[in-house]
Amino acid sequence: MKMKARTLANSTVAAVLFTGLFGWSATAGDVTQNWNANCAACHGKDGKGETLMGRRLQIKDLADPKVQASFTDADATKAIKDGVTENGRTKMKAFGGKLSADEIKDLVAHVRSFKSPK
Repeated sequence: MKMKARTLANSTVAAVLFTGLFGWSATAGDVTQNWNANCAACHGKDGKGETLMGRRLQIKDLADPKVQASFTDADATKAIKDGVTENGRTKMKAFGGKLSADEIKDLVAHVRSFKSPK
């Protein structure tokens, strides 16, 4: 009976670890998928804004530490949620109706991951 209980306990631990790792991978994949689907056309996959639309909109290089220092996580959250307008023109559409609060939080963290050391 002890052997059966130990095997069951080991199986349970393995299942929990696998589920945790799988859940983390799915979350990491989700933020990349959200970035690629909603942000990369303008900001680029690397956040540098070196895309046709990024150059047209004069998007800042999100990998630049000075640019990263110029806004807070709350500013980034607001921009993603509510969009960005400049002189009455939409520079970035709002994603608050499309993405959950957690997805927006993950995108902000993703943006922060672009910061390159200088």
